[in-house]
Amino acid sequence: MSYELNAVIGRFDLLRSRTAAMGAEVVAPLRQGMGLVPVTMMSPSFEQALRVWSQGGPVACVEADFHGGDGYQTAAVWHMGAVVWGPVHAKDFTGPRESWPINGALAQLDVVMSASEQAEGHDLFRVLGLGWEQDLEGWQSAARRARWAATYDDWYQEQLAERERAARAAAESEKYRRLPDVPVALDGKAIMELLDLPPGPLIGAATRHLQELHLERGPLSRDEAVTRLRAWAVGQDMGHSGG
Repeated sequence: MSYELNAVIGRFDLLRSRTAAMGAEVVAPLRQGMGLVPVTMMSPSFEQALRVWSQGGPVACVEADFHGGDGYQTAAVWHMGAVVWGPVHAKDFTGPRESWPINGALAQLDVVMSASEQAEGHDLFRVLGLGWEQDLEGWQSAARRARWAATYDDWYQEQLAERERAARAAAESEKYRRLPDVPVALDGKAIMELLDLPPGPLIGAATRHLQELHLERGPLSRDEAVTRLRAWAVGQDMGHSGG
């Protein structure tokens, strides 16, 4: 397994404003309002860019390269046009995680961990989301996916909305999933004939409804199942309750 990182990390909105001339797809969102600019090469001209970017707030220049468990980290923090922490380099990672270069730099950027994250043995690298991608190409892709977001809050609110949509979709899918090993008084063919419906999700939903009734009330007779399923169909607003 390999992991490569060469990037500048800082407040998302700061980096977005400082890189506006480079295009809108160069900042990948992280957690805690932070963002990451993937870097292909460090050079004197890039150091000049860091001087400019860091005038608006601290930014960390980080590098990591691991292959098969062996590798290194390097990190430095810039603020007000100068290096204010580091650079720190390490190849030995047997010591405390908080002393590792990237974790140390993130602490300088006020990245924090909750008590539960600390108890679970996480570090700032993981808390911030630096494991979401594994290489330059991955971070570039993440930046492109967020290019529509003018601010971090725009991106974050969309993430919340997406989670809500996924939860609703999962709940909706659950309605159509047949419960295993719970018998029903009517099979799928009988339900389709009763409700005059083609094969599809509604047949699964009808089957699950009968299974839930079985769990709540015990076994249903065929006649009772027909009556209750017709009433259920009316409540689903199918346009008819079957023949």
